[in-house]
This record gives sequence, structure tokens and C-alpha cells, in this order.
Amino acid sequence: MTRASDTQGPARGHAGSVMLSKEGLPSWLDPVVRVVETVRPTQLSRFLPPADGAGRQSAVLILFGDGTREGEGEGGQEAGRGPELLLMERAGSLRSHPGQPAFPGGALDPEDGDPRGDGPLRAALREAEEETGLDPSGVQLFGVLPKLYIPVSGFVVTPVLAWWRRPTPVGVVDPAETARVFTVPVADLTDPANRVTTLHPSGHQGPAFLVESALVWGFTAGIIDRLLHFAGWERPWDRDKRVPLDWRA
Repeated sequence: MTRASDTQGPARGHAGSVMLSKEGLPSWLDPVVRVVETVRPTQLSRFLPPADGAGRQSAVLILFGDGTREGEGEGGQEAGRGPELLLMERAGSLRSHPGQPAFPGGALDPEDGDPRGDGPLRAALREAEEETGLDPSGVQLFGVLPKLYIPVSGFVVTPVLAWWRRPTPVGVVDPAETARVFTVPVADLTDPANRVTTLHPSGHQGPAFLVESALVWGFTAGIIDRLLHFAGWERPWDRDKRVPLDWRA
């Protein structure tokens, strides 16, 4: 999809193309890199893009950080809570997936470029900046997962994985779009006490996480669940611990 680069941050080639780089990643991300290199679409979800090409092309940014923040400590960094993921809570007024915790992301714009090329990389960074105020220059993209499908909204989603090489402040940019921006320690996501199964009135069941005063479920939780599993980070948890959803979910 893209070419590898030795530069740090969101590497850019000719004509401003955004590229992938695995150079200089922390060793704890090695299992995630292996997932990117080996996982098959059917191992991530049973919902795959329609064969006829239908669906709106979109991308999400799965951004891993080491938990440090800019501060007054040694080296200008404050100690954090260990490896973490960046999430946001969608505004309750949005038409698609209102009020749900999610990865930053959204539909590709024409200026993002080819959906089959680096368009999803551009879209993931652009949407993350628009939704969370993330500084893309501190982000190193290192891989993409297979395109997946969200039937309820008709989105064909490319998950873009990244390393938060230089963390910067993030927060709500537009309250009409984003209700909250927060990070979740990977240790909390792997903690069996925080894992549940959601039960929709339609009968659909799926993995979920009770973290940071939020119920992370649906597409986002499914991706996190599969990443934890195939990276070897998953710990045994009680799949019979259920949280019911209502018809508005």
C-alpha cells in the first residue's frame, strides 16, 4: 500500500505522500507489528467490505503511546501509566454512532487521495487532528490492517496503526463532533476485571471494555479485542459477564 521510510514521524515522500515506517519503534510494539504482517481479514471480523465495491471509504487511527506527557520532569516528560491507546467519545448529536467511544477517524475526503493508496493514511491523520487536536508531526504510522465493514453505517474502514513518538496535548476541538478525548492504558484493557460482553436486543453479542468511565463496544472494541488476542496480550476473562444495550445503541 505504501513504501517504508527511515524517517520519523508521519514520513512524507514525493507530492506529500504519507508513508509507513517501522524504524525505531519500541520493542513492546513488536507483537502488534507481527499482527499487522500476518493477520487475515476473517480473523478480525465477519463483516468484510462488499464485493461490489459498495460502502463509504473511511479510516481510523489506532495510536499507541508510551504514556508519557510533556511536563516539568527530567527531559521535559512526565511519567505516565504505561503503554496506552488514544480514544475519543463521539458527540451525542452525530448521526452515525452517537455517543460511542471510538478511535479518531472518519470518511475519506477527495483531497486525501486514492483509497487504494495512501488515502486512508492521510484521512486517519487528518481526522485525528480535527477531532482531538493531535499534532500529526509527532505520529509515526507503521502499519494498516485489512479493510473491514460496518453494516449499520455502510463504512468500509481501514484501521491505520501508529506510534505516538512525540506526545502532544489533545482534547476536544469541536464539541459538535467530539464529546471527550482520553487515553486508556493497555494494562487496563487487558485486565479481566474490565472486560465484558455486550448484548444487543437484536441478539448480537460482542466484546467490550469498561475503562475510563466509558463502555467501549462495537467496532472499536472488536478491533481492540482482536489486537490483544493476536498480539498475545489477552488474559483469560469471563465472557459470561454481560452488559445489555438498548435499541438506541
